[in-house]
Parts: sequence; structure tokens; C-alpha cells
Amino acid sequence: MSLGCRLNIAESETIRALIVGRDMVVVNSCAVTNEAVKQTRAAIRRARRDRPEAEIVVTGCAAAIDPAGFAAMPEVTRVVANDAKLAPASWGLSTPLPATLFTGHARAFVEVQNGCDHACTFCIIPQGRGASRSIPAGAVVDRIAALVDAGHREVVLTGVDVTSYGHDLPGAPMLGSLVERILRGVPKLERLRLSSLDSVEIDDRLFDLVTGEARVMPHLHLSLQAGNDLILKRMKRRHSRAQAVALVERLKAARPAIAIGADLIAGFPTEDEAMFADTLAIVADCAIVHAHIFPYSPRTGTPAARMPQVDPVIRRDRAARLRAAAAIQRRDGLAAQIGATASVLVERPGTRGHAADFADVHLSTSAEPGTIVSATITGATDTHLIGTTV
Repeated sequence: MSLGCRLNIAESETIRALIVGRDMVVVNSCAVTNEAVKQTRAAIRRARRDRPEAEIVVTGCAAAIDPAGFAAMPEVTRVVANDAKLAPASWGLSTPLPATLFTGHARAFVEVQNGCDHACTFCIIPQGRGASRSIPAGAVVDRIAALVDAGHREVVLTGVDVTSYGHDLPGAPMLGSLVERILRGVPKLERLRLSSLDSVEIDDRLFDLVTGEARVMPHLHLSLQAGNDLILKRMKRRHSRAQAVALVERLKAARPAIAIGADLIAGFPTEDEAMFADTLAIVADCAIVHAHIFPYSPRTGTPAARMPQVDPVIRRDRAARLRAAAAIQRRDGLAAQIGATASVLVERPGTRGHAADFADVHLSTSAEPGTIVSATITGATDTHLIGTTV
């Protein structure tokens, strides 16, 4: 049972292979907000109700930050440390880590980096994941090659701070170098997608590959968080509003079809209406069509939780306004694709999938999940494209 980020999804698939055949439920927890911790506890209680005889094991960021609290839950059998959850010994095995094939998933997630060296004032994750560390490129290439040989057509690179990749490896290669090695080393890989990126760390080689390499999907999700410089400073983010907007302008100039996603927080401590207006405006300024919007939630143990707080009602209202603005961008972006041809990775149940730019596509006829089909876009709603398979 995986909560939270794509990295957790990737790790959970490995854990699934480690515990196959055992009466065990593993809850891979999230700690990004207090609400995420509540959801983790609820998932544990639900697992015990559904599987009264099973061993309930908790791991992940929430368990790493408060291991004693989770171990004290009567439903929990034991807690596994976050940095030990992929070790076979943690699951009573002495054999090497098994290959994970993401059975039942249209795309595969591959961890290339873990941990974070930054200190964003709203974030508790470095306490759960530790310092940034990278997977050597050769191991990443071998992993992706195995997944492609097993039938996966699309791979997503994941991590806590993916754009910090390589600083701890010999020669300090950057993420662009890794992407280049993957494309060269796995020529049969059809689609490579990147998870959330820190805009200030996108190196020139990565920029060129994202904008010029057809196998790198035209879809970037940026960790923007806010559109006001003072709020960004109080968050301890490392980019300015102008830098974020300039990056998107450069991306779209080089590859007009690229779709931009972003994480945005509404109602961060001290945010007034004028500051919020800057964040609201960046939705249009960056043409954000895939928006992950969160009303700020104080996370115990973070500096932001000790700052002057915005009223929760105002936080929720601002989040709703951000979602409405993003919905307009998504609607207009989808409508502009009518008449075009899209390459769609089919997902379950077989009439749904995602285009290269990650637009949700509903197909007129069913196709085998995991295949890539060509579809003429015949219509669009506010949330998805309608396609006829060619």
C-alpha cells in the first residue's frame, strides 16, 4: 500500500516482490503534510480491519520521522526504517534484490536519486529521507533495459530531488548526462518521462534533450511552489519568479508542444492578497496545464509552522482560485489539440491513456494496456481529450 510520491510507488513495487507469497501488508507511508500522516494512520487501521491475521509492517517517511508513534499503534506488527526498506534482510531474505517489473502498470518508475540536501521551510521530507544520494548511471541503464525487455514502453525517472542527481558520484555528472546515457544505452526505450524537477537545476544538456529529443516526453513538472519572490524567499526556494517564467518561455520557444505542470502552495504563512495574486498570475504566465495545488498545511517540526499563519478558510479559498485558473489553462490547452494526432500509452481499462504531453485521452475503441497507439483527437472536454484510434 503506497501513499504519497512516485518514488514511493517505485519502492513499493520492489517491496511487493520481496514479500510475495506472505500474509503481510506493507504501508509505505508519506509525511509531506500532517494530513498525509493522518491518511497513513487511517490506512493502517483499514488494513488491520481488512486483513486481521496479516502482519502489518509500516515504512516510509512518516514512519522514519515518528517510528515510536507508529510502533505503538496496536495494529502495527513492526516498523522498517526508510533507509532499510529495500534491503532483502529487512524482509527476512538473504537473496539479492529481485527484479521488479511493475506488472499491471502501463509505465514503470525508476528511482535515480533519493534524499534532499535543501531546507525548504515547509518541508519535513529531508528528515525522513536523509541526504541526497544518486544511483550510478550504469545501474539505472541496466534497470531500464530490463524493464524494456519485459515489455514496458514508458519509464519515469523518480526521486526526491531528481535535478540534484550526480553531485555525489565520481565526476559529478548532472541529470542531463544521465538522460543522455539512458537514451544511448537503451535504444528500444520509446518514452522517457521525468518526474518533478527543480527549475533552477535544469542544466543545459537536460534542456537540450527535453526540447530536442523525441523520446523524452514533452511534459515537465516543475517544483515552483509560489509566484511571489518574498514568499519564495521565506520558503527558502532557490529560484525567483522571473527565473521560472523565463525558463518556461525558453522551453516553449524551443518545443512549443511542451506541457508544463507545477506544484503550487496556497496560503503560505505571511502571504497577503497581493502576494497571492503573483502566484495566481503565474498559472497563466507559465501556461500550467497540470497543476498540483495544495492549501498550505502546517507541518510540525518545520520552520514554516512557526511563522504567522494565514487563516485556513483563506487558504482553502486561494487554493480553489488557483485550481480554477489552472482548469482554464488545461481546458484551453486540450481544445487546441483537436484535429491533431497523438501517441497514446494505453492504460487500464483499455480505453484510457496518456498522450506524450500527459494529457488524459479517452479512446473510441479498446486497446491492450501497455501498448502505444496513434489516435486522431476528435474532441475535448474540460479535463480530457477524445481520440479515435488510427
